[in-house]
Amino acid sequence: MLRVAVIGSGPSGCYTAQGLVQQDSTVFVDVLDRLPCPYGLVRYGVAPDHEKIKSLQNNLRTVLEHERVRFLGGVQVGGPGGLPTARLRELYHAVVYCVGAATDRHLGIPGEELPGSWSATEFVSWYSAHPDAADDGFVRGARSAVVIGVGNVAVDVTRMLARGAAELSPTDMPQAALSALAASRVTDIHMVGRRGPSQARFTTKELRELGALPDTDVVVDPEELALDPACADPSALSAPQRRNVEVLRGWAAAPPTGGRRRIGLRFFLRPVELLAEGGRVGAVRFERTVPDGQGGVTGTGRYEDIEAQLVLRSVGYRGVPLEGLPFDAGLGTVPHREGRVLRDGAIAPGEYVAGWIKRGPTGVIGTNRPCAKQTVTSLLEDAPVLARKQVPEDPVTVLRSAGVAPVEWAGWQAIERAEAELGASLGRTVVKLPDWESLLAAARATTS
Repeated sequence: MLRVAVIGSGPSGCYTAQGLVQQDSTVFVDVLDRLPCPYGLVRYGVAPDHEKIKSLQNNLRTVLEHERVRFLGGVQVGGPGGLPTARLRELYHAVVYCVGAATDRHLGIPGEELPGSWSATEFVSWYSAHPDAADDGFVRGARSAVVIGVGNVAVDVTRMLARGAAELSPTDMPQAALSALAASRVTDIHMVGRRGPSQARFTTKELRELGALPDTDVVVDPEELALDPACADPSALSAPQRRNVEVLRGWAAAPPTGGRRRIGLRFFLRPVELLAEGGRVGAVRFERTVPDGQGGVTGTGRYEDIEAQLVLRSVGYRGVPLEGLPFDAGLGTVPHREGRVLRDGAIAPGEYVAGWIKRGPTGVIGTNRPCAKQTVTSLLEDAPVLARKQVPEDPVTVLRSAGVAPVEWAGWQAIERAEAELGASLGRTVVKLPDWESLLAAARATTS
């Protein structure tokens, strides 16, 4: 019997657990998560109106319901009051860290800390009911919003700002966020990239969704498209880039319909400062950029201010150090060799990584499958040596005796029932519980 702890119940953690139990019938896996709810960014990062992607939870559920897999929520690993990583190594033959990239990148410009300036991650956490999120009045008093970044997360938050109550009510969005967005007076949303349209990171499918929003015009400046040499000769682009450019060209050529809301897609603008007005952000100052001929851009010394009472930066995620693990601060990842953790260049027996903390915040959900597969292969190759270590017969019994009270699968099912009941009481379907208190209270009600 080989006992493995997987830290993190998002896609990389679940795919790691799945690979382990499928490939070796002697492996038992405990999946530990800081939150009382499983699924990671599938629950707390995928936009609530993306029901098809969110349905991936059903696949992850199958993994966590496997007879040799246990879900242990509400267990902090590392940090103040958390379970030390050294203790985990004593309790299990192997530990796989699938802790993702827990923070966001900053712009590093003056005014970034002004009230009204947020990371897109904070905004997503709020409308996704992450228990650490705070309702700080994101859209309160805002008429114009600027989203800095041109990836899929930027498209998601832009779309959420333009959605109406009728489209959001059928989702599992928490009631407070739904009410706030329904009452929002934001009518102008600017999604801005420092490079050209051919270099944007959004997928065409996500991009096209902006054009399907009711009562909303999507505006693209033809002159900014013309600044991108690749747009003049799309044949040199990859198929996805070419499709993006085609969509943007169509919008640039289309007359406005007079919609109540307007989404402006802007390119070749680099943020240099957030400008204050009345003690909070009032505008973003951008410098016009031009291609430098080497895939980057260079500034022109010409500037443009865009009004905004709400600024959301969406310029990438970043891994953070986990106490007791080595960390490459430059890459924001744990050093590894084929998933095996490296300490001072040498393989650390029994320690592994998968997902974003292994490779950085790249790829889509499906990218975690081959990433996890590589780590699982390495771990199972090491299994004969790992199995020689003496570990407790049941690590959870040891954890409980030390005062750790994990939320097990029955507790998660009780949370699901409570969210279904809350939705029914509000005339909606499922509505997420938005805070630690309500989640843990529901988890304790483990009988139907």
